[in-house]
Amino acid sequence: MTTSGDRSGAGMPVPAPSFTHLARLSDDTGLFEHARHAIVRREHGYCTDDVARGLLVASREPEPSAQVLGLAECYLAFLTHAQDGRGAFHNRLGHDRRWTDQPGLGDWWGRALWGLGTAAARNPADWIRTEALVAFSRGAARRSAAPHAMAFAGLGAAEVLRRHPGHAVAGALLDDAAGAVGAADPDPRWPWPQQRLSYASAALAEVVIAAGHLRGNAALLADGLRMLTWLCEVQVRDGRLSVVPVGGWRRDGARPRHDQQPIEVAALADACATAATITGDPAWRIALGRAVGWFLGHNDLGMAMWDPATGGGYDGLTPHGPNFNQGAESTLALISTLQHARQRS
Repeated sequence: MTTSGDRSGAGMPVPAPSFTHLARLSDDTGLFEHARHAIVRREHGYCTDDVARGLLVASREPEPSAQVLGLAECYLAFLTHAQDGRGAFHNRLGHDRRWTDQPGLGDWWGRALWGLGTAAARNPADWIRTEALVAFSRGAARRSAAPHAMAFAGLGAAEVLRRHPGHAVAGALLDDAAGAVGAADPDPRWPWPQQRLSYASAALAEVVIAAGHLRGNAALLADGLRMLTWLCEVQVRDGRLSVVPVGGWRRDGARPRHDQQPIEVAALADACATAATITGDPAWRIALGRAVGWFLGHNDLGMAMWDPATGGGYDGLTPHGPNFNQGAESTLALISTLQHARQRS
């Protein structure tokens, strides 16, 4: 990967990840999905999608506090309760502690496996690793028809394989996840395997990179790196990160810039961190720095996308400024990206 004109905000002071607002959004059941500014909106309940991401970031902490370990325990209990006997997951739980849906294999299944796989590989508590691996293995026997769900699940499988290289169920899932993403297009103007960039696109490139590396497939690894290189390049404007907005981009369509979502930035940071670790190429750390800079104000509007007073991440960047609500998804995206910032030194 090559870079030029880096203006990623590398000179900005980068705060340490804070779990203060995540704890504010959590109770003894799980993690509430929405907030009005920094105040939790309990009426919207909980979702597996966010709880899984919560388990992921809590398990990534190298020296977690008692508070963070407690959050991981809570989130793991939620996910094991959400999982049925065949490995599918409920997604939505009301504040009355009743599920509002049937178990399924959508994105929330994939993210649940990503969170469980990360906990099984990285959490410092032995019993959390053990229980998470049991739940992961049950869910990893299933398959989703959705490429994004498969990509998220495959990233969980990659985490398991890094700790347990002989885990056959994780290996098969990672292979199938890369296959679900599809082959990179040979056209350098649009090498993406799909006709549209939608949400968390970098996760698709990351799972191809991880599969190529962990399964010893050099061609697959090269494809994934080419996809990610292009994705980084098309999301830079005037030296700053300007990510695909919530409406997405089509191959031959217009490329609007708003509303930008923190999940896009976090997905890019995840993928660039993985590429940096695998390749050792310092250019990936420059790309990661742009993702960190986006939250700190090096974005299209020059406005910070987090609240230092609460530790919460803002829900989106609109043409008029930040959406100041501090829900779970955006706060988790902030924490995840700041965790990767530690690797830039």
